[in-house]
Amino acid sequence: MKSLGIIGGLGPMATAYLLQLIIEMTDAKTDQEHLDVIVFDRPSVPDRTSYILDPEKPSPLPSMQQTARTLEQLGAGCLCVPCVTSHYFYRELAGSVSIPFLNMLTETAQELKAAGRRKAGILATTGTVSTGLFQTALEACGLESAVPGSYGQNLVMSLIYDEIKAGRPADPEKFEAVSRELQLSGCDSLILGCTELSLIKKNTPLGHGYLDALEVLAKRCVQACGAPLKTEYSVLFT
Repeated sequence: MKSLGIIGGLGPMATAYLLQLIIEMTDAKTDQEHLDVIVFDRPSVPDRTSYILDPEKPSPLPSMQQTARTLEQLGAGCLCVPCVTSHYFYRELAGSVSIPFLNMLTETAQELKAAGRRKAGILATTGTVSTGLFQTALEACGLESAVPGSYGQNLVMSLIYDEIKAGRPADPEKFEAVSRELQLSGCDSLILGCTELSLIKKNTPLGHGYLDALEVLAKRCVQACGAPLKTEYSVLFT
């Protein structure tokens, strides 16, 4: 099996949860049947959304590239970064190493297509939404997409930054309000397209039709590194 390298800390709790998901999804009977994982936790990396919205702010790219190269040098055979917004820099990141670099957005779009979904609502940071990262990945798979209006997007950002990143519980009313907006626009599935939002699903039962991009990444990490996947994770939708 290949060793997995994780560019972590973006944010810290999401990184810890990804590692937990990888362990839970691996069909292992002994310690030795689990993946070797190298986590480089770097919460000091500048905020991705801040830079995307204002390029005068510090760029996170140099730190992420340095981390990717370090993980490769340490023996990682496959890389990932559990931060959706960081995929704005995916081409430069993947190009900085010579080993495979998993793309959360592409993998999530393919998971939706394989499940026969047609239109996905995107719950993500303003940086992710404004650059069309998920919209482009979904369109490449022949899928439609929708994003919240300005009020709904403000609710999403408040959930991510004012609550989850700040170490506070997410307000379920905010989450339900923006979910309802997207469902009423005809979405047959809703993407948890920020790894902080994945923590809502971890701690709170959700309704039907949600797909967690972090769970998709964990599943692909197990598969890409050659470990067996537990059958109950073959379908990830709520």
